Amino acid sequence: MENLRFSVDVDAPAQHVWNVMLDLDTYREWTGAFHEGSTYEGGWNEGDEIRFLGPNDNGTSSGLFGSIVENRRHEFVSIRYLGDIENDVENREGPAVGLHESYSFIETDGVTTLTVDLEVPDEWASDMHGMWSEAIVTIKQLAERA
Repeated sequence: MENLRFSVDVDAPAQHVWNVMLDLDTYREWTGAFHEGSTYEGGWNEGDEIRFLGPNDNGTSSGLFGSIVENRRHEFVSIRYLGDIENDVENREGPAVGLHESYSFIETDGVTTLTVDLEVPDEWASDMHGMWSEAIVTIKQLAERA
């Protein structure tokens, strides 16, 4: 397993950066870095189950699902993955089980430092590094243009 960290300073208040990152409409924009058409189902409140999905060519969806471990609104959110989804079928025994991902929003003088920390299986690390590097820049651009 590898631990990855991505961080960017965004010229916007933490509440705005939070909304850009987690509201469904803008979420769909920045997650194109992972897979065009990506979305989520579920909620961001503690205890909620959430499914991160991308469309397959055959009309099904694939992705990951997890539960929200902690949510401090406009400051921090943490996800624990329960498994992966392949062609609409949940797998609770795959490499994603038990992995964590978190987002931190720290505002100082109107500038928010967004930090993403995630655990990934070694075989995903290179792809995730490339995708998250693009995604975090897109979040910054979306937050600063609005």
